[in-house]
Amino acid sequence: MNRPERIIFATGNKDKLREIREILAGFDIPVLSLKDAGIHTDIAENGSTFEENALIKTRSVWEISGGLVLSDDSGLEIAALNKEPGVLSARYMGEDTSYHVKNNELIRRLEGVPNEKRTARFVCAVAAKFPDGEERVVRGVMEGIIGYEEKGENGFGYDPIFILPKYGKTTAELPPEIKNEESHRGKALRLMRKEIEDYIK
Repeated sequence: MNRPERIIFATGNKDKLREIREILAGFDIPVLSLKDAGIHTDIAENGSTFEENALIKTRSVWEISGGLVLSDDSGLEIAALNKEPGVLSARYMGEDTSYHVKNNELIRRLEGVPNEKRTARFVCAVAAKFPDGEERVVRGVMEGIIGYEEKGENGFGYDPIFILPKYGKTTAELPPEIKNEESHRGKALRLMRKEIEDYIK
């Protein structure tokens, strides 16, 4: 297969793009955001699973750009809250609501819930659509528990309340290299990297 000249990652989130570029570093193919690629499109993420939403975004951008397009959909599932906020993680309490407010609302909803029942997981599905139209989807998961307060400055989103028991720290307290090694997105992107390498070999 021909080696793609670029990878368009269907996101406008600068924090997420930085994380993606760190994980795909050394791949020797530039990773562009939608803005970098000059693509402006509104995509309705109305799937019922992370995989469906990732594919919706990937297909939409691929129709405009062709080439190799990746996108992810990720979120937080809290066992005691019936897997909320789940696929609605980014839109939980409204898209314009700050994560500080969202995090503190989740902590409030877990008031009185003991550690052993505060289990949660971050889930990330990454979808790819290749130049010939082939599609592949992978999933990465990071297991943890929800803390009692926000801690850490290194992460974004729900990172300040998500504790990795292995380290006894939130993912926002971990240095980027450890977070990328452990994170749901890191795991999914490394799986997708193998899929891309398999495709272009």
